[in-house]
Amino acid sequence: MSARKPKQRRTRTRKVAAGKKPGAASARQRDPLAGRNHAVAKGTRIGDQFEALLALQTRLRAPGGCPWDRRQTHETLQTYLLEEAYEVLEAIDKADPRELSEELGDLLLQVIFHAELAREAGRFDISSVIQSIHDKLVRRHPHVFGDVKADTPEQVVQNWERLKGEERQGSSKAAAKEQIVPSVLDGIPRTLPALLEALQLTRRAARVGFDWQNVEGIFEKLDEEVAELRTALREGGASRHEEELGDLLFVIVNLARHLKIDPEVALTHANWKFKSRFQAMETAARSEGQRLGDMSQEELETLWEAAKTRSRATTSQGTS
Repeated sequence: MSARKPKQRRTRTRKVAAGKKPGAASARQRDPLAGRNHAVAKGTRIGDQFEALLALQTRLRAPGGCPWDRRQTHETLQTYLLEEAYEVLEAIDKADPRELSEELGDLLLQVIFHAELAREAGRFDISSVIQSIHDKLVRRHPHVFGDVKADTPEQVVQNWERLKGEERQGSSKAAAKEQIVPSVLDGIPRTLPALLEALQLTRRAARVGFDWQNVEGIFEKLDEEVAELRTALREGGASRHEEELGDLLFVIVNLARHLKIDPEVALTHANWKFKSRFQAMETAARSEGQRLGDMSQEELETLWEAAKTRSRATTSQGTS
């Protein structure tokens, strides 16, 4: 069984639920959910649907359940959590509501799975997760549930960040005892993709005034970093090459932030564009009985320009 997609485990789930798996009778003695029909009828209340999904995941983890599910830990599920999150993003970009609904379900399963693992270990359960986010949303929206005034999205963000800072400071007893002032950069996960981490770091710094006044200042810095990279390539070693290239990428993230563009999304779209155009080159070469690897640089450039032209024409037709 593939561990890649929960969708591939559903068939096995139905078999267990229907009591078709060998040893199901003994499993029912250990697990009162075993042998029940876990299908949820359309029109069922959301609360009932959610409880049925929780019961289903509990059944998969129970003795006599799914061997793959029973083997998983928080650590082994990390890859799947990331993959499902990115598949949600891809479904959004495709503007496909059916696919988005399915991928959101896969992502929800990851939340439920982690909560079930924590419940089994006696740490917390899904109720704690729901209560925590409910209380946080009420706390972070005093302009809705309190007397704070916030008429614009920018004011809401400012209030949100201020409240986050107060919460971090209030929860850090050790910091209070040692009189350590929390950093405005605290709380940014190091596990974020590097582009997103850079975006979060520069956003936080900008909120306390550490920022360029306008985009032209960033372009000047970009030119400076390009020059420094060129110098490093002539004079420095590999570690300096990496450092200067990192500085250049960091400035580009700042440029994206000033332009109100998510750099991760922008790069993802650029990746897809390159992939589409390169595959168009492969198709064009095959139609002439050739392979890209056997063609000259000039021929490859000709195919690339033709692919770019076709891509832009298709994009123009789609937006006209």
